[in-house]
Amino acid sequence: MNPNLTTRPVLIVDQTQAQRVLRNTYWLLAISMIPTVLGAWAGLALGLDKTASPIMTALLFFGGAMGFMFAIEKTKNSAAGVPVLLGFTFFMGLMLSRLIGFALGLANGAELITLAFAGTGTVFFGMAVLSTVIKRELGGLGKFLFVGLLLVIVASVANLFLHSSALLLTVTTISVGIFSAFILYDLKSVRDGYVTNYIEATLHVYLSLLNLFQNLLTLLMLLSGRER
Repeated sequence: MNPNLTTRPVLIVDQTQAQRVLRNTYWLLAISMIPTVLGAWAGLALGLDKTASPIMTALLFFGGAMGFMFAIEKTKNSAAGVPVLLGFTFFMGLMLSRLIGFALGLANGAELITLAFAGTGTVFFGMAVLSTVIKRELGGLGKFLFVGLLLVIVASVANLFLHSSALLLTVTTISVGIFSAFILYDLKSVRDGYVTNYIEATLHVYLSLLNLFQNLLTLLMLLSGRER
């Protein structure tokens, strides 16, 4: 999620430039929510949440995501970078429609989606404020989060075979904490001058937000979802 999780050199930060990158990141992040919502709506309208098999969905997700992220990396310094990023967020909305459709199948699904969205927004606001308060750089936190993310991925893959509700609940809860911290790390990296491209910064924060929302919604469904 973040390209540099090793020990960082000391930077002399141009605060004017850092604030400009951060401001552009916030704007592009807000705009990126529009194609995400449109993608989720399109996925539901096309019935992707019901017709696509889990294996095909996973293959499409990894292939599409890798392709888009490669394209974003290649175009982030050009005028094509923004539309490519927005295309990626539309694609991620399509992939999100499967989870949204499952939630809407519950008696209180719309309420859970609203709570997950509000929770994601609250966490983002809190991490944004915290990133302005913390003075030390967070390179050490980035390495810790990366290791935690790898463990979560391994546990998630294992649970595809174990089908353990307890393990799913544990992994989802830990993931909420990890991606919340990743938002802080991503925003602080911009403030500290380690990420100077706003398209790259938006991609990092967007992925953290999307994963946070997905895990919050999954956690809410596990704890309080009601069958129709």
